[in-house]
Amino acid sequence: MFTGIIQETGIVESIEKSGKTASFIISAKKILKDKKIGDSIAVNGACMTITAIEAESFSFDAIQESLEKTNLKNLEKKSKVNLEGALTLKQAIDGHLVQGHVDETGTVVELNHKEDRSQLRIKYPSQITKYLAFKGSITINGVSLTISDLKEEYLAVDLIPHTLKETNLGGLKKGDLVNLEADMIARYLESILNEKNNEAKYDYLKDRNLL
Repeated sequence: MFTGIIQETGIVESIEKSGKTASFIISAKKILKDKKIGDSIAVNGACMTITAIEAESFSFDAIQESLEKTNLKNLEKKSKVNLEGALTLKQAIDGHLVQGHVDETGTVVELNHKEDRSQLRIKYPSQITKYLAFKGSITINGVSLTISDLKEEYLAVDLIPHTLKETNLGGLKKGDLVNLEADMIARYLESILNEKNNEAKYDYLKDRNLL
């Protein structure tokens, strides 16, 4: 489990492909404190397992499903990636609860820079439409963000200068692929309401101000 608050950006040192899998070495420093082999780490929002660790780098393997479902397949040497370690019980949840299970990838439509903020517009696949809401949460490349505009053609999020500086979102350009994870609460609600007797379940949730 993660929070969508990026702790460090890492740089891809090497990628070694073998069949339908790939092994990555990422240079990083701050996030590696107290980390060990077997720990979970979110790379651009995708939950991966550390397979090797050095003083200023770590390795992970991505299987075919992970490569097909995420933008990890597009990474190259020197690509910048967003990193977050797994949530601990002592850690504050400053973003929102994130599983590290990428739902789909979206495509950058544009990144408009203004004086006090920037707006990122993403074309999203129709499969996740049911999980999206104006002012709802979404994770983009592992970053917890709030949807500021929602259209059939795109969703938009506002980015402050700090986010542009501390994540790889500031370097996005038109056509880039980004990882999208919908709010997990929206997914659970959709699952509940799709079960039998969903009308009764809807009334149950509504009566308790959960909808």
